[in-house]
Amino acid sequence: MTKFFTLLLASAILSLTAVSQTKNTNQIGVSAGLNFATVTTSAYTNSDYRTGFNLGISLDHFFSESWSIKGKLAYDQKGWKGYLATPTDQFNTTYNLDYLTIPVMANWHFGRTKNWYLNFGPYVGILLNAKETSNGSDVKNIFNTTDAGLDVGIGIKFPISEKAKFFIEINGQGGIADIVKDNTYSALRNSVSNLNIGLNF
Repeated sequence: MTKFFTLLLASAILSLTAVSQTKNTNQIGVSAGLNFATVTTSAYTNSDYRTGFNLGISLDHFFSESWSIKGKLAYDQKGWKGYLATPTDQFNTTYNLDYLTIPVMANWHFGRTKNWYLNFGPYVGILLNAKETSNGSDVKNIFNTTDAGLDVGIGIKFPISEKAKFFIEINGQGGIADIVKDNTYSALRNSVSNLNIGLNF
């Protein structure tokens, strides 16, 4: 436990003494995270979440010390826990929807050393596969192949070398597109909260 707090203190000191990013520089990032995914309609938010993960790579271009734009490419596990209805019965199931998610976000870097940041912007998702777990069925044909929405988050970077920074961030995605194909009921939208860690170079 003492070693943990010593490492945490050292990381905090490094973050206070780090050199800020400068205009027209780029950072490449790799990240992994834990997803808590569900769906919403205009009337309610489903309370049963699918737990999954995400893996991503990103490119952050700085226009100044305080502003940059970041493009990201991520494998994203979304979906929700719910039920599958048949003419004679209904079953508890989990809908596993996996996407290739592409957000493009404005990043505002703040604090004395600009190691804190807020990101916000739109995303597009491409459906890779869709399955439900009660019967192991492929249900990709009932979902739209694309998703779209807004991505927002906050994070902090900890310098670990002259060129590398470790980061922790919390993000949320709110879908604005109906994920169900030919839906005649209330639109069903993706909603995801995630906790990510990664490295910037």
